[in-house]
Amino acid sequence: MFGWNGKILRIDLSNRVVAVETPDPAVYRNYIGGSGLAAHYLLPEITRSWRDPAMPLLLFVGPLTATPAPTAGRMAVASRSPLTGTVGDASVGGRFGTQLKKAGWDGMIITGRSDRLCGIAVCDERVEFLDAADEKGRGISQLHARLKARGATAVAGPAAENGVRFASIIFDGHYAAGRGGLGLLFNGKNLKYITVKGTGRVPLRDPEGLKQARADILRLTAASPVLMGPLGITRFGTAALYDLTASRRMMPTANFRKTYFAACRATNAYQYDQIYHPRKTGCRGCHIRCKKMTADGRILPEFETMNHFSALLENADIEIVTRANLICNELGMDTISAGATLACYAEIEHIRLTGAQILSLLEAIGTRRGLGRDLGQGSQRYARIRGNPQASISVKGLELPAYDPRGAYGMALGYAVATRGGCHLRAYPIGTEILRKPVPTDRFSFDGKARIVKIAEDANAVIDALCACKFILLGASLEEYANALSAVTGEAFTGQDLLRVGERICYARHLMNARNGFDSKDDDLPVRFFKEAGSGGDNIAVPPIDRFAFLAAREKYYTVRGLNVDGLPVESRLRELELPCNI
Repeated sequence: MFGWNGKILRIDLSNRVVAVETPDPAVYRNYIGGSGLAAHYLLPEITRSWRDPAMPLLLFVGPLTATPAPTAGRMAVASRSPLTGTVGDASVGGRFGTQLKKAGWDGMIITGRSDRLCGIAVCDERVEFLDAADEKGRGISQLHARLKARGATAVAGPAAENGVRFASIIFDGHYAAGRGGLGLLFNGKNLKYITVKGTGRVPLRDPEGLKQARADILRLTAASPVLMGPLGITRFGTAALYDLTASRRMMPTANFRKTYFAACRATNAYQYDQIYHPRKTGCRGCHIRCKKMTADGRILPEFETMNHFSALLENADIEIVTRANLICNELGMDTISAGATLACYAEIEHIRLTGAQILSLLEAIGTRRGLGRDLGQGSQRYARIRGNPQASISVKGLELPAYDPRGAYGMALGYAVATRGGCHLRAYPIGTEILRKPVPTDRFSFDGKARIVKIAEDANAVIDALCACKFILLGASLEEYANALSAVTGEAFTGQDLLRVGERICYARHLMNARNGFDSKDDDLPVRFFKEAGSGGDNIAVPPIDRFAFLAAREKYYTVRGLNVDGLPVESRLRELELPCNI
């Protein structure tokens, strides 16, 4: 095989047993890798509780990983989400995916529960189980420093040990598989860390063809102002989006009670640049390099984190935002859920948190002290405990990120139907509504948004299967990546072939959620967005979303996705996509 190694590593922590699986080549063709293989292996197990030792923790790379294909240094992590109960998955950068591929594996499937806290060390084909009792309670940075000589690292921090529902897995010191609480799978398996080192090479079927595909991708991204322009993502990181949401009056503020933050100009990307003078860094093999790091090695917050520790909490102190980001990273917590849960708490208590209170509460959540015990369960559970469920601004229990849906109706629909909950990255219609890529659309209309969301979901799913970066689609297209995949593997793929794989992955996710009881009642937005207007100004009105128009758009989405009126998979589409027909 070219591109694929043809081997998956199975690890049973209960019995300390290691096995090698060799999938049928058709599985690779139908699911590619990354998020696709993760969906394939998660589907039969999805009705298990995340606490069940038999529930797998899945880590998969793609056929482009460890090749010269641009941005293909990412990997997919998946299991059932401890926060939401939905399918839980994440695309994450760092070195781990590249090292796993060079070690000869297309993925790892970890099941069981160790009888004592342990670590897993992989070096090519050798797998060791190590005692990790001395690492209990250790923070991310120190643990990464102790382990990095063994290769790339994946570690769980104190938040996972303390049962925080939005605990992350942190790769290579600061790359987070954050959303949905996948870090708790480490806790459930009594696993503290994984290291991997690989010394192999990935054979290419057509090196010259890959060279041409790479040149095409680099040329197209170089021509994208959003990616490579003087105010774009390569210059300011994802923080470049901060001023865009502010200027369009769709910046989530005061727990989504407002859509404009008066202090936004004091907390934007330009101010971070002036204060910290950061240097660029990024994922393995990526030329965009969207992460920003200070001279003393501190990772600066990305866009969602910037918003949720500034505007969402009405905090105008950049240093507090930066320190909040570092605390979450050190304890191993998702910054979006953490910030949104604090905003939910502040609304219920009718207070505005000071900077000191923000930092203190984050520490309390990660170490499970006092109020942190309840806040660590996420905003939905906390708001229910307090008898005010509407204060949790979430979908399917996953807190919304930094785009107010009243300012972008495609995003409103995308949040509602996203299979992992309130996620902006399943479809990212902001591309058409705000960034005007590939074509501009009216952000205050649902016209055409059902099909846009569906097609974007499919495209993003297969990009995650290739383990490339979703941002690349703001410049290049699936056609260029199909050419790269064909050159690497020697098998003919077109852009339409890749979209078909993406559709299969997305439908498998809907099937998984259906098996756990999710349906149209869960594909909805918080009532606030239908009853309360946003913060208008600068000749922009931000009215409440029309409930009937939203429901009509959701029904159209179900139609184009091939779901029934209740948002559930149907047998005919399951057969068409070669998926199991038992719902």
